[in-house]
Amino acid sequence: MIELVKTSDGSNTLFSSKYNQHFHDTKTGAIKESLTKHVIPALQYHKQSKELNILDICFGLGYNTLSTIYYILENNLDIKLNIYSPELDLNLVNSLEEFEYPKEFDNLKEIIKEISKNKSYKDKNLNIKLFIGDAREYIKSLKNIDIVYQDAFSLDVNKELWSVEYFKDIYKACKEDAIVTTYAVSTNIRLSMNEAGFEIYEIKPVKKKQTIAFKNKQNIDAKYIDIELKKQRNKIARPIYDKQTFN
Repeated sequence: MIELVKTSDGSNTLFSSKYNQHFHDTKTGAIKESLTKHVIPALQYHKQSKELNILDICFGLGYNTLSTIYYILENNLDIKLNIYSPELDLNLVNSLEEFEYPKEFDNLKEIIKEISKNKSYKDKNLNIKLFIGDAREYIKSLKNIDIVYQDAFSLDVNKELWSVEYFKDIYKACKEDAIVTTYAVSTNIRLSMNEAGFEIYEIKPVKKKQTIAFKNKQNIDAKYIDIELKKQRNKIARPIYDKQTFN
């Protein structure tokens, strides 16, 4: 069961009774969260790129994908996008043509319609492919990813998309200069990402802190998270492993 909820920036989101969580942070706002936590940090990092392969985990209402397109059009950026996104809920995707999106997406209605009906969209600058099924299996088929929007439901209810094994598959799918963006700041999650090979950084695009991660150390305007120091200061925190979490 899902329930329509209006967020603080006027855009709508949903509440999932299955996961007992909103799809977006209602205090930040659905479109604002997508732009500030995912799209802008990722595209600023890759501002010299002319083509980007994006992995959007998970598609949900499509805000991260649609906000990326909106931002590129709004700023007249010459970037070709290839977006790959797994999603478990087929009924949700089928319903998106009727969802009340913010005015910022008015020019994207044909894209939304095609995605809702065909689970894909393609033109000369945009290639979107949805995969309905298990994200864990799907990411193993991907390679050469430039950007990962790590935006799954939280660790409390969706642990399989925050484990070391999961992030190892993400790491393998990524290019050497890839960036991972996520709202999560849990030490356990950061330990899991680091155990998989990622270097961890922290930014604060709005009132809340968030995590970005890379395969290599970066010279960027962000706080570097010293994982070894974290381990010394927090003896209880542990990386999340599949076998410990699910069996």
